[in-house]
Amino acid sequence: MKLALKIDVDTYRGTREGVPRLVEILKKHQAGATFLFSLGTDHTGRAIKRVFRPGFMKKVSRTSVLEHYGLKTLMYGTLLPGPDIGKRCGNIMRAVRDDGFEVGIHCYDHIRWQDYVAKKDAAWTAREMKLAGDRFEKIFGEPAKVHGAAGWQMNVHALRLEQRLGFDYCSDTRGTHPFIPMWNAEIVACPQLPTTLPTLDELIGVGDITPENVARHLLGLTENPPPTGHVYTLHAELEGMKLASVFDELLTGWKAQGYELVTLKDYFASLKLDDLPRHEVVMGEIPGRSGVLAFQSDEFLA
Repeated sequence: MKLALKIDVDTYRGTREGVPRLVEILKKHQAGATFLFSLGTDHTGRAIKRVFRPGFMKKVSRTSVLEHYGLKTLMYGTLLPGPDIGKRCGNIMRAVRDDGFEVGIHCYDHIRWQDYVAKKDAAWTAREMKLAGDRFEKIFGEPAKVHGAAGWQMNVHALRLEQRLGFDYCSDTRGTHPFIPMWNAEIVACPQLPTTLPTLDELIGVGDITPENVARHLLGLTENPPPTGHVYTLHAELEGMKLASVFDELLTGWKAQGYELVTLKDYFASLKLDDLPRHEVVMGEIPGRSGVLAFQSDEFLA
């Protein structure tokens, strides 16, 4: 019974402060995890444009964005020049790999990918993925084998490129179980390992859920495991910083429930590739998150 931990690292601060803290917690629990890095310039401040997106301000007020990200990070790319994460933090990223954790690509420019990829063409998408791939290879000395899209934002060109670039598997979607992705009936031969559980920022502030009881709520959702286990996405800026104690509580709880806490690589190795169903990837809304994102739809010709 496996639960894969997928760690999205969005910002310069998250890389410098959140990542080492997460490594410390994971080692304490002897847990595996996959770290997906933002590899280019931190332009977090440009997310201010999302203020006009339905539901964005409500989410911001619930999750204390200023408290979690810090004022300086929220000015990068606007009032302050954004630091180049890959150039400044390559040593931190390599240390994560050297500690035995899986590493992969989240994106090059987090804001640019999350805000624009859904409507961009093949050339734009290929340029962004090449920037990320080249930077990853420069830092680690080898190509990435796993990709997890920023904000679960994708287009058909990105899915095709994942197959063409030789990724072993990717985690770009939300869903219920591993699958072979399809886009308008076109098969893409790169398996998807979707995030199956809600994230902390989608839960905190909804109803009576608080930072103090959110771990208990999540553990309630994992009490009865599905046949293929779970993939949980956490963020270096949340679980690696202000919500570190919540993450510690979750790991303790999941181990007590009998889960093996693993990387995406180990999770994928436990699957039978030939048995994976084919599902359409569609864009839609989920509770607690503004805008639309890529998720697993109905099984194709079930």
